[in-house]
Amino acid sequence: MADELVRLDDASIHLGGQAIVDRVNLTIRRGDVITIIGPNGAGKTTLIKAILGIHRLTAGTITREPGLTTGYVPQHTHFQPTLPLTVKRFMALTGASEADCRRALEQTSVGHLYHSTVHHLSGGETQRLLIARALVREPDLLVLDEPAQGVDVNGQAALYELIRELRDRLHCGVIMISHDLHLVMSATDRVICLNQHICCSGYPEQVSHDPAFVELFGQHVARSVAVYHHHHNHDHDLHGDVVPPTDSHAV
Repeated sequence: MADELVRLDDASIHLGGQAIVDRVNLTIRRGDVITIIGPNGAGKTTLIKAILGIHRLTAGTITREPGLTTGYVPQHTHFQPTLPLTVKRFMALTGASEADCRRALEQTSVGHLYHSTVHHLSGGETQRLLIARALVREPDLLVLDEPAQGVDVNGQAALYELIRELRDRLHCGVIMISHDLHLVMSATDRVICLNQHICCSGYPEQVSHDPAFVELFGQHVARSVAVYHHHHNHDHDLHGDVVPPTDSHAV
């Protein structure tokens, strides 16, 4: 099918005789923003690593668009505090040209930090740097494992806005893992609820009412997610702090 980037058919991964990912069927297309949610140990990170080709399937198949380029932001990136590292040097480790590195940083609104030390960045700035690094290759598919970790709630909202803007600008597909149920439900097109197998999937408002979702997260969470909306009558800076509204957000 046109614009189909990745397709998994009955994809399974077993470790030590245990199913970590069990018979997952999933299609990711260009323009999608898909979020995987689920409890700890549900196989979420294992699944996206299979999509990236890091983990091999033990059963089923995975089909990728020929020449597919991916950009990946892992869940944990540790900067050794005793090792001086600038944003410029960190981006240069990709092997990309300085012009491409600067372009990617501008796309995530942190171009002004080019000569800064990575250890002095805020949580929001660090996550934008990691996304910029993933953009250097101009990916067809952007894969994000907890992209808003270490960022406060306002900064999270701004990051999810950025992800959707990047999808629109680059016409790429996006698949991400998130535990921020309230915010991500308003920022994604499709939700995959995973607990080794896919319990339920669909539009956010559909999934939040699904009995499988309620069973995993509880009635209280399901009710609060179903009615949650993030109304933007203000802007956020890179730290997530509120700044005066622009005309486009005025009410």
